[in-house]
Amino acid sequence: MNVVILAAGMGKRMQSDLPKVLHALGGKPLLSHVIDTARQLSPSRCCVIYGHGGDAVPTRLASDDLHFVLQEPQLGTGHAVMQAAPVLNDDEPTLVLYGDVPLTSIGTLKSLAATAGKDKLAVLTIELDDPTGYGRIVREQQRIVRIVEQKDADDNERKIREVNTGILVAPTRKLKEWLSRLSNDNAQREYYLTDIIAQAVNDGIPVESSQPSHAWETLGVNSKVQLAQLERIFQNNLANELLEQGVTLADPMRLDVRGRLRCGREVTIDVNCVFEGEVELGDGVQIGANCMIRNARIAAGTHIKPFTHIEDASIGSASQIGPYARLRPGTVLADDVHIGNFVEVKNSQFGAHSKANHLAYVGDASVGQRVNIGAGTITCNYDGANKHRTVIEDDAFIGSDTQLVAPVTVGRGATLGAGTTLTKDAPADSLTVSRAKQTSITGWQRPVKSKK
Repeated sequence: MNVVILAAGMGKRMQSDLPKVLHALGGKPLLSHVIDTARQLSPSRCCVIYGHGGDAVPTRLASDDLHFVLQEPQLGTGHAVMQAAPVLNDDEPTLVLYGDVPLTSIGTLKSLAATAGKDKLAVLTIELDDPTGYGRIVREQQRIVRIVEQKDADDNERKIREVNTGILVAPTRKLKEWLSRLSNDNAQREYYLTDIIAQAVNDGIPVESSQPSHAWETLGVNSKVQLAQLERIFQNNLANELLEQGVTLADPMRLDVRGRLRCGREVTIDVNCVFEGEVELGDGVQIGANCMIRNARIAAGTHIKPFTHIEDASIGSASQIGPYARLRPGTVLADDVHIGNFVEVKNSQFGAHSKANHLAYVGDASVGQRVNIGAGTITCNYDGANKHRTVIEDDAFIGSDTQLVAPVTVGRGATLGAGTTLTKDAPADSLTVSRAKQTSITGWQRPVKSKK
């Protein structure tokens, strides 16, 4: 089929210079949600009508399978679909979607398309307790005969609870004819797409209706308030999916997934965790409260303790991370690695069974197996112009408050005494110490604050 997505609206109530359809829901633009759903239908043509914000929409979402068409000026929904007419295949039906209605399911759209078939017009409708603001579905003897907009409806029509969602499927040849006959003789002085319903009835084309599986599938975004409401619906749906998969969530209402989260068996996630991008949690992974995890793979049995921040990192099985740890891009940890509180790791690799349990910075380093890094250790990787690498080989022991001035290598089995500033390679299986000789001065008195 053809798919036309209307995404030209200004969104004045958003109080933002950003085009409404580019505001984020679940970590990606509203319009991206609609496009991704449309792609599941494998359309032969997918046309996005844009307007407000200039080229921001096509620049942000450009793709070989999308046709972007500018609507300027914006004269209503009918006028918007007119802009797509030249690229639509006449032999296939056309589905019309909206770039600010992001939660419509693929199942609902397939049902609507099946209702329309090749030669009928099908409209997605829903019944609301308060239909204010929506176009009303006017029926005669149970058959849809027209749709009347709120501002053009009389008192009786405004009592109708069945409303138009705007989403429809129509036979494309007839759709083009109907669009060419639209008039803007109405309160808004716009070309309403809904006016094609009456034309279809006059032409003897059956007008059918289909309903969504859930009312929230048809909700649109016109303000930051509505965006926040849809965000909670979206997150609640994801939380329910995770629960059905067997994931334990301490509180489903305090979870944010802004990308894709894949979980193995027996995964536990505490409150206020945020997952962004692509995140994979292996069997038995535990995520403590208030963690931020972006683009990460965490293998089975690993425990991420509270207030840990992980970005573009890979963590092996049975590891212990945090609390208050930060793993920055390029971090790769093998199995049974311990990264403790207030430890920052950047662009570094740790071998199995190695530990940096507290108060350390490890950047641009290759750390072997069974290495112990003491508190206060720093790899001095930046000379003011270039980054340099530190190599710590297997079974090394790094004493507390040590600075390793890269490029430098600590040999296999080497020990660095506490307080060492290492500027040359430390030989394997040896103790290396670099610090001033300890001196005690007898009779020394601490200065006393002078009296004024």
